[in-house]
Amino acid sequence: MYDVASQSPLQEAPKLSERVGVKFFLKREDLQPIFSFKLRGAYNKIANLSSEERNQGIIAASAGNHAQGVAFSAKELGLRAVIVMPVTTPQIKVKAVENLGAEVVLFGDTYDDAALHCEKIIQREGLVYIHPFDDPLVIAGQGTIGIEILKQSEEPLGAIFVPVGGGGLIAGISAYIKSQDPNIKIIGVEPFEADAMFQSLKNGNRVHLDHVGLFVDGVAVHEVGEKTFKIAKETVDEIVRVNNDEICAAIKDVFDNTRTIMEPAGSLSVAGAKAWLNQHPEQNKPVAAILSGANMNFDRLRFVAERAELGEEREALLAVTIPERPGAFHEFCATIGKRVVTEFNYRLSGRQEAHIFVGVATTSRADAKTLISRLTKQGYATAELSENEMAKIHVRHMVGGRASGVANERLCRFEFPERPGALMEFLESLGGRWNISLFHYRNHGADFGRVLAGFEIANDETGAFKTFLDKLGYPYVEETSNTAYDFFLR
Repeated sequence: MYDVASQSPLQEAPKLSERVGVKFFLKREDLQPIFSFKLRGAYNKIANLSSEERNQGIIAASAGNHAQGVAFSAKELGLRAVIVMPVTTPQIKVKAVENLGAEVVLFGDTYDDAALHCEKIIQREGLVYIHPFDDPLVIAGQGTIGIEILKQSEEPLGAIFVPVGGGGLIAGISAYIKSQDPNIKIIGVEPFEADAMFQSLKNGNRVHLDHVGLFVDGVAVHEVGEKTFKIAKETVDEIVRVNNDEICAAIKDVFDNTRTIMEPAGSLSVAGAKAWLNQHPEQNKPVAAILSGANMNFDRLRFVAERAELGEEREALLAVTIPERPGAFHEFCATIGKRVVTEFNYRLSGRQEAHIFVGVATTSRADAKTLISRLTKQGYATAELSENEMAKIHVRHMVGGRASGVANERLCRFEFPERPGALMEFLESLGGRWNISLFHYRNHGADFGRVLAGFEIANDETGAFKTFLDKLGYPYVEETSNTAYDFFLR
């Protein structure tokens, strides 16, 4: 295996260590030649094939990283390789496999779809199948990570957190670790949307999931392996499940500590370790988490950045009802106080009350509840949307639309230097003379805040409004004649 793979470093993550209260180590499998641990098991299996099997050529079904491991190994050994990948596989992984000289076949939405199609090709062409996880040589190759961790640890570890898909990685690591030091906890981590190992261990037999989420594509399997499940039953202490927001937060954690961006499955173990340590404050021994891969599709970073703050419980999304009258908007912001507002979405819809979608920076879930309690006591009907998937994915971008009751609306776009309290200062500058009929603001971490605001301006106040804008002190552009406004908002 070490003909192609390297002994990856075990590095302490200082910021994570400080946050969780114990030494937190990262096993950097993202530094392998294919940016994933999968090379270990794939090469270990392929290098042990007979001459006859090598001449037949090899085939694999994979969501990406195993595919690269097989393709890399085949190139090193001069073998033909066919890789069947789900259509949903990130393009960065597809291109990486093609660049290694393998023949890529895209089929189905999940690994299981690809695996079924793989069997048909095997029957037709007689290629040798390289299983991504349920093979003793593949499991053994992944298990070398456990050997390295014990050699590299300067003091006894309390727990090792391992991402779980089909189970090859955790089976290999746990089998070795438990044979050497049964006191070290082996804790698997799965997303709630793809928790086949959790469900299987809970039921005592392998469970087939009817549906799996695709965000953490590297572990999106419907059923764990027969061999890996048998090993896991004997050696794995626990499975922790995490949601997508927690995984996004973990990607940010790894970046903050290493300046490297993990794919969702690559940061899965970090998310699980944080969640487990939060539930087990008595843990005082160092822990290690496997960074299993860094083949991130760049386009996904938009989603990750959007959800990381929610995963860290540093942002709360709220739906708040306020009275519809001039000055009410300002009064609501005054109730929030000096907190950093991350988002404001508002569109006038009636003359009695207004509904606002607002994001507010928080320090914890308890802090968010304190804010909600404060708003409620001040008479604002408030609902938290931080865990509402529809609200987070869709509604936050759809608040508004056309408002038939709006009269003589003028639309303006503003910019101001971004800093804590800047939005409140901007609203105070606007004052309460004109009714605000539309308001959109989102804090993107840039140097400048950007606001789109609508005002109801009577015809005889047009000149006064223009004078007011010029004296406001903020750069602005009037957008009342903008085509997008005509199509969607006017």
